[in-house]
Amino acid sequence: MSAGTAHLQMPARDKIMEIPYTDHAATRSQQRGIPPLISNWLLDYGDEIYDGRGGVVRCFTPRSIRTMEREIGRAPLKRMSEFLRCYLVQSTSDGAVVTVGKRHLKRHIWRH
Repeated sequence: MSAGTAHLQMPARDKIMEIPYTDHAATRSQQRGIPPLISNWLLDYGDEIYDGRGGVVRCFTPRSIRTMEREIGRAPLKRMSEFLRCYLVQSTSDGAVVTVGKRHLKRHIWRH
């Protein structure tokens, strides 16, 4: 493990995989109160949007939320609904999570 990377074990639908988190991503996740479960869901169910700068933004869309409702159930999603506007940015080169944040829909901006 490199000095600037933390590793978290994340269950990915059928298997357990190790997802590297940069120190920045781990700090931002904690500062913004985004639980690891949401990062798991983003990695497993979030739609991918390539940013054109070597990163993939993963966020929840109506389609991904419907898939989650089928697989996880409505009750857990309803309980965690405040986090469904979260996103994460993952590096395309090594798969490390670069940062996590919450979309501010009324302002149409992404804060990270």
